[in-house]
Amino acid sequence: MVLLGQLLDSKGHAVHAIAPGASVIDAIRSMAQNHVGALLVMDGTQLAGIVSERDYTRKIALQGRNSRDTRVEEIMTRSVVTVGAKTGTRACMALMSEKRIRHLPVVDGDTVLGVVGESELGSLVASQRHNVALQIAEATAVADLKAAAECVDH
Repeated sequence: MVLLGQLLDSKGHAVHAIAPGASVIDAIRSMAQNHVGALLVMDGTQLAGIVSERDYTRKIALQGRNSRDTRVEEIMTRSVVTVGAKTGTRACMALMSEKRIRHLPVVDGDTVLGVVGESELGSLVASQRHNVALQIAEATAVADLKAAAECVDH
């Protein structure tokens, strides 16, 4: 089973963030420059919210608001769903599906360790399944099958 802490260790702990008082246009520019679909909204070292392309589309574009004159804190999601570094990938995928979210901040108490997206998790799970399928196909003994079964992320 792969834990989010392990995933962050391999992909990196980079956190793309913006301040609550920044303009929405600055947030959109940052997302574009960093090739991400969401930014954490940080008030100093505290996680204050998350702002995504969805927030922009629904709360600025569709409402005819001006992204230059609107602050991030006016459109951000304040109730951020977070997970810990010891959370498994499948549990995260289930949570993201249930909450209909695409990005999950990984935290340790009040410290943000990184962010994982649904595409990263999906790719990882697909890779795990492929590896298990190869192990099963190459199995020559029951012990080989047991080893393959231990690789499955529950």
